[in-house]
Amino acid sequence: MHILIGILGFALLLSILWDAFETVILPRHVRRSFRIARLFYRNAWRICYHTAIRIRNPKRREGYLSYFGPLSLLLLIGFWALGLVLAFAMVQWAAGSALSSPGSLSTFRTDLYFSGTTFFTLGLGDIVPQTSVARVLSVVEAGTGFGFLALIIAYLPTLYGAFSQRETSISLLDARAGSPPTASELLRRHGAERIQNGLAHYLRDWETWSAQLMETHVTYPFLCFFRSQHDNQSWVAAFAAILDTCALLIAYGEGETKWQAQLTFAICRHAVADLAQIFYIESHMPLMSRLPPEDIPKVRRLVVDCGVAAAADLELGDAKLMELRLLYEPYLNGLSRLLLMTLPPWGVDTPAHQENTVWGRITSRATSPRKTEEVDHF
Repeated sequence: MHILIGILGFALLLSILWDAFETVILPRHVRRSFRIARLFYRNAWRICYHTAIRIRNPKRREGYLSYFGPLSLLLLIGFWALGLVLAFAMVQWAAGSALSSPGSLSTFRTDLYFSGTTFFTLGLGDIVPQTSVARVLSVVEAGTGFGFLALIIAYLPTLYGAFSQRETSISLLDARAGSPPTASELLRRHGAERIQNGLAHYLRDWETWSAQLMETHVTYPFLCFFRSQHDNQSWVAAFAAILDTCALLIAYGEGETKWQAQLTFAICRHAVADLAQIFYIESHMPLMSRLPPEDIPKVRRLVVDCGVAAAADLELGDAKLMELRLLYEPYLNGLSRLLLMTLPPWGVDTPAHQENTVWGRITSRATSPRKTEEVDHF
């Protein structure tokens, strides 16, 4: 019995250390299906998900979900630590529980307590190992605990740096594409005079952003659960807006901007496909189309008004647009359903009361002095 418990404890010890190494340190995704971290997140997110869908108020639901990302990471670290404490206690018990316990006989409860104080390097001194094996185990556990906690804490700034870098571009997208971001609004705000120059440079920035997000979020999938500051923003919505924009430019556009849109589309689609595969998502088109057939004439009018294409031969672009949508919308839909991050619309309808938005005010003409005085007065 002691030998079996010792083997199980040693196996648990190696499993947790290897899982922590693969999750935090190894700079690539591990495709093995059974992992402690994956099992933890699968069950933790299932509980959080089923609780969140019962919250009717969108703001409260989003606020509730915002805690899951950082809190789950801390709980995972605690889960690893408790598992290591248990593993060392099992090995110590299998070695004969050679510990001097004042006032009582040494039991597994004593081994567990000694393992906890040793792992967290408390050094209370109320329980002392008596044999050479027990002393070696206590030294190994103290070194493991110190190194494990120091290494995990050292990597936390890296993880939050990746999150912060992701959110900076998403926040900047708000001014260019609205909130929630839409492809149509992104084209409108650039206008015909900036489509061929400014938009191409902007899409090049998003090409780099997509590559960086794919590298960090494929390596650290738990970053996908970290949510944006504002309810109308998310990394899934940002991907949708940029991919929609690229699809329009590829289907109807031409020149340098179309070429850059092809490059950005390729890396963005690669990123969302890889992230969907990590979570084993069944990808299919949304039940309700984000761009129904009756909105296609509005799309044609939009691309003409924004200078993307001429008024002739737009029917050829319709089929290409549908072909491109089939390449990425199933993955976005799967990620949206899993993470409870709403996909934005295409926004082909001109927003009503745009002059009441911040963008409408800063881009409108100046008001008369009398009106300005009245606004300032009130």
